[in-house]
Order: sequence, then structure tokens, then C-alpha cells
Amino acid sequence: MARYPIKDGKGIIDPGSKTIEAEAFIGSKELNNIEIPNTVTSIGKDAFRGCGNMTSVVIPDSVTEIESRAFMGCTGLTSIEIPNSVTKIGFDAFSGCAGLTSIVIPDSVTEIRSRAFMGCTGLTNIVIGNSVTEIGDKAFDGCPGLTNIVIPDSVTRLGDHLFSGRTDLTSIIIPDSVTRIGDGAFAGCTGLTSILIPNSVTKIGDGTFARCAGLTSIVIPRGVTSIGAYAFSDCTGLTSIVIPDSVTSIGDNAFDGCSGLTSIFIPDSVMGIGKGAFLKCTGLTRIEIPNSVKTIRDNTFWGCTGLASVIIPDSVTEIKDYAFNNCTGLTSIMIPNSVEQIGRGVFLDCTGLTSIIIPKSVKKIDWYVFKYCSGLKQASILGPAKYIYWLFEACSALETVTFGMGVNGFNDGTFSGCKSLKAIYVPAKRTDYYTRRLLKLKRGESLCKLIVELPAEKNKKK
Repeated sequence: MARYPIKDGKGIIDPGSKTIEAEAFIGSKELNNIEIPNTVTSIGKDAFRGCGNMTSVVIPDSVTEIESRAFMGCTGLTSIEIPNSVTKIGFDAFSGCAGLTSIVIPDSVTEIRSRAFMGCTGLTNIVIGNSVTEIGDKAFDGCPGLTNIVIPDSVTRLGDHLFSGRTDLTSIIIPDSVTRIGDGAFAGCTGLTSILIPNSVTKIGDGTFARCAGLTSIVIPRGVTSIGAYAFSDCTGLTSIVIPDSVTSIGDNAFDGCSGLTSIFIPDSVMGIGKGAFLKCTGLTRIEIPNSVKTIRDNTFWGCTGLASVIIPDSVTEIKDYAFNNCTGLTSIMIPNSVEQIGRGVFLDCTGLTSIIIPKSVKKIDWYVFKYCSGLKQASILGPAKYIYWLFEACSALETVTFGMGVNGFNDGTFSGCKSLKAIYVPAKRTDYYTRRLLKLKRGESLCKLIVELPAEKNKKK
């Protein structure tokens, strides 16, 4: 129920009033229009919220603040003039005003708060004043008619999910004043084909350009130090990208699903590459991991079916779970002597892999590492790895395996399905060691018949 009188559809506010109270006319069906006296300086929270039949309102130049949800859901409002006196537009101030077609934000406004114009489905034109420094989260979310937006060079921050889901947005210019682009700011903007990120930007947030399928190329400026999680995920049209030497970290799933990406350069400045960073980048054919990286994280290259060449530097000490899972185009890979741990299923389903050497430095190999590597013919495990459960399961082409001095922890799945196995090479004087361990398996006796002891001098060469 309205707190102020309404006569013949017109709201009446006492002359001399300085504020319009919170919830003054909230939800009123009778209110059609209102004239606000020029003594009012503030329009309170929810003042006209849900007044769906209000078609016009005149805001005098005495007003300095439009508070949160002041005109939220005023679906009948087709136009509104914000005077030069207003400095702040509150949260959800005009959200859901589906009838609004254009709006001018004056130079007096310094901040547009979160969701200020969210859901203004009829909005086709907006002018943002030159004093605005921050555009809040989701400020224009759900405004499908806004196809071109000019952001003034006073803005330093673009809020989270600012334009997310705007499939019709085709172009936007980000000024040099912007230092931060919020999480998901352009997520799902499938009509966006190119965007210039200014040198002033220092961070690309989580999911900033996720699902921008129309993007074909992007230049990350030298000022950027970090690329957030899912920053470019599912940008299927992206074919190449250059990461500058200012970047120190690439977030989880940053390029996940970028199936069109054929090449990427990662500089030595990058200290960490996140989980699933290049997951399902099926077009990627070659990758060189910089020597600043110590760990290849979980699922980093999972499903990169076109990947034929990987260079792992000797800075890497650990390859984590499923890092190269389903990289079917990989025929060989060199694991450096610096690696100490290999996680679960690292090369699972790498059907193109024909040979592998696990160096002496590796002390731990987790389960399923070469499971379903149906093309694998030769494998060498030279270090004292333990618990190699299901290591070669379903490696149907595997012919020879060479073990080092102290491999331990076999189970029935270690050689399950290895129907082509012809020889298990072991070091000199280690036949008894391996015989005792293999005899514990169901196929122990047949496996022991394949043991071939290497001569001491040949073993040294290995």
C-alpha cells in the first residue's frame, strides 16, 4: 500500500519534501505518473518498485541520489531523464524496466552500481557520462538490444558479468583507463568477433571471455599478470594466442574447450599452469612447457587429441592425475630426470603412444598410468616406483617391459590384457627379486617365464 496519496493516477508528494521515503509507492497499481518537487535530494530504496502502470516520471535537478531498487520493475516506463545533479545510481535502480528504450547517464554520475539496468530488455541505446569510474556487476545483464556500447575513458573497473550472455553484442571498445575486467564480464557474448584489451589491464578475471565462440584472435597486453580460471573456456573460434612475459599464472581451465586453438606460446614468466588449462583443445598440435613450471597439474592437456609433440622441461618434478589423458595423437614423449612423481591415469587412453621411458628419478607412479594405451609396444620403468597397479592394463600391443632395480607393488591389473607381451627385462642379479613379486599374481607363472635378465654392462647403458 502506498505511503503517499494518489489522485487520478498521479502521485502526490508534499512541496518542501527532501526525500521520497523507502517503499513510498511500492507495488502500486494506481500510480500512472508523478512529479517530484525540486526540493527532493534523494529517492529512497524501493520507492517506486513494481509500479508497472507508471509511464512517466520527472526527476528534478535537486536529486543527488537514486537509491537501490528505486524504479525496479517499472515495466511501463518508456523514458526517464536523469539530471546532472545525480552522482550515484544504486543497486537494481532501474532493473526490470523492460519498456525503457534509451537512457543518458549524465557526467555528474561517478558510479553505476550492480544490476542498475539489468533486465531492461527494450534498451537499445545508452550514453554513459565521462565521470563514471566504475560500472558494477551485471549492470547491463539481460539487455539484448544493446549492440554497441561506448565506455568512457573515466572508467577503471568493469564489473563481474557486466555483459554476460549478450549474444548480440558485436563490438566494444575498452578504454586505457580500465585496470580490471570483472569475472564473466563478456561470458557468452557469441557475437563478439574481436576485442582490444588495453595495456592498463593487469588481470583477466575468471570466465571473462568464456563461451565467446565468435572470437578468432586476441592479444593479451604486457600489463596482464594473471589469466583467471575459465577465462577463455569454450572460445571455439580462437585459433592462436600469445601470452606475454608479464603473465605469471594461468588459471584452472583457462582455455578449456578451445577446440580451434592450434598454437600457443607460454613464456618463461609463467610459474603455474592450472588444472585443465588446455583440456579438450583438440586442435592443439604442439606445446612447449616453460622451464619455470614445476608441476603439470591435473587434466592440463586432457583430451588434446591432436597433440603430437610435448616438451617437458627439467624444472618439472611432478605430473599430476590425468594430465595427458586421451591425447590420442601423442606417439612419444620424453620425461626428464627431474620428475619424481607421476599421478593417476596420466597417459590413460593415449592410443597413439608407442614407447615410453620412465626415468630413474621417478619414485612414485600412481594407478592406471598407461591403461588403454593400445599402441604401446615398449615401456621402461627405470626408477624405484611402487604400487604400479593397473599400470599396463589393456595395453594389447605391449611387447617388452624393462624394469629398474626396485620396482614394487604389482597387482593382477598391472599386465591385464597385455596379450602381446614377449619379454620382461630386469637388471642383472634381480631375477629372484621380480620372480617373487610376480608369482603372487594370478598369471604369475606365465609372467615369470617372460623374465629376461640383462647383462650387467647392458644394464649400465640403460
